[in-house]
Amino acid sequence: MKKLLLVLALGLFTLTVNAQDVKKVTLEQTVGEFTVKELKLSEGDYIFEVENNGVDHEVGLVIAPEGKTDAENHIKAAYVKTTPKDGESSETNVVTLTKGAYVYFCPLNPTIEYKLTVE
Repeated sequence: MKKLLLVLALGLFTLTVNAQDVKKVTLEQTVGEFTVKELKLSEGDYIFEVENNGVDHEVGLVIAPEGKTDAENHIKAAYVKTTPKDGESSETNVVTLTKGAYVYFCPLNPTIEYKLTVE
């Protein structure tokens, strides 16, 4: 089966959609921060790709409901499959997001919590 791909580059992040309606969001990390400071997405299924650009150790990704960032509330599917080193990237499993307020951050880099809104 052929995949239909749509790539939308907004200068903030890349969103790719395939025929199965799983969207891909690419997030870049530099030292101490994500380059994308806020995400607004629609409800649905996503794969997040995390790129390490200049961080001299491995990075990761945590997505959690806003105000509930302890480990028991992390969306485990949003953990990257491998923690990428400088110059590498890694993807998450498919993450199903429903309407609400979330945050994303990296405890390994470490970064602040960034806002992720699902409408």
